[in-house]
Amino acid sequence: MKIIFLIASFNAFFFTVLLLQKRPKALHDIILVLWLLYLGLFIGVYSFYSHDLFTHFQLLSISFISLLMLHGPFLYYYILTLVSDKKQIQKKDFLHFVPFILFNIYLLIASFFPETAVKLNIEKLSLDNNPPLLFLFFLIITALSGTVYFLVTIKLFKKLDINIFNNFSNSKDINLFWFRKLVFIFGIVWTTLISITIIHHVFSMFSMVFCTDGLFLSLSVFVILIGYYGLKQKVIFFAESIIVSGDIIEVQTKYSGSRLKDSEAKLYVEKINKHMKLSKPYLNPDLTLLQLASDLGTSPHILSQIINDQYKLNFFDFVNEYRVREFKDAVVDPKNKNFSLLGIAFECGFNSKSAFNRMFKKSTGLTPSQFKEATS
Repeated sequence: MKIIFLIASFNAFFFTVLLLQKRPKALHDIILVLWLLYLGLFIGVYSFYSHDLFTHFQLLSISFISLLMLHGPFLYYYILTLVSDKKQIQKKDFLHFVPFILFNIYLLIASFFPETAVKLNIEKLSLDNNPPLLFLFFLIITALSGTVYFLVTIKLFKKLDINIFNNFSNSKDINLFWFRKLVFIFGIVWTTLISITIIHHVFSMFSMVFCTDGLFLSLSVFVILIGYYGLKQKVIFFAESIIVSGDIIEVQTKYSGSRLKDSEAKLYVEKINKHMKLSKPYLNPDLTLLQLASDLGTSPHILSQIINDQYKLNFFDFVNEYRVREFKDAVVDPKNKNFSLLGIAFECGFNSKSAFNRMFKKSTGLTPSQFKEATS
């Protein structure tokens, strides 16, 4: 087990070095560097000194366990900087680290009172030992912090989906599928291990070493995966003018104070329709709201408003509706009879088989092959 921990610790520092050489570095890269340094040191120290800590250094071992409270905030801020237009860390962001600081201040103060310090023991955590309530409170926060932050992070993925639909015409390589899966699996594993730890204290089943080794083993796997994928992760939302919205309600109400008149809106619709028909920008699989707005000589905000209000669609669906229409015309064209359905779809601007099938079924109620058979 120790070898696995050392490999994970080495990987954390190795990926840190690679990230420091990455150019340009975004805010999420900086957060990932700090996160990997924390995980590398945390797992490395545990691999060498865990048993000595828990056996001979009672308060220090508790302080060491309190470091688990940092994993959730790092996870949250890494995802937040990826799914939003956040450019820098603010003072209020450090509030997420306050529970960790308070816990360790409490442990420091308790160290000056031997009669209290002797009751702080995570190995013998039972009501019979009369542990201080404040100590139990901090341990509960430590146990729950990981699960709570995983749930909050899942909500951030919903925000990412909204922002993708408002700015991009495809979600390939920017939907963070790898991280969604990693967070979901790790959240389940973390919650399971915390539950086992609680069972250990209540029913004296398993052992503390089994519980902590399980947590650090899962962290070790997490380090290797987050380092590898994080190194390749690019900025998703980087343009100042990109539409970044917090939730569905905001998307629906963000134009409520707009001064755009109906006559102006109609002119924009005519201009958009003409451009989409003649220039066919949707054939570009990487078309974004910013690019289309630039082609039309307007701002992304105005274009987003027109698409939302006049077409009753988000940008993603708006562009892909044109791609579906293009495909429907192309698939019945005799000159394309030797091409595969997927090949035709790619020519029409799609760049993902799953996205094409999903969008086509949503638009027509049929699969692409069913549509081809019906029109043959």
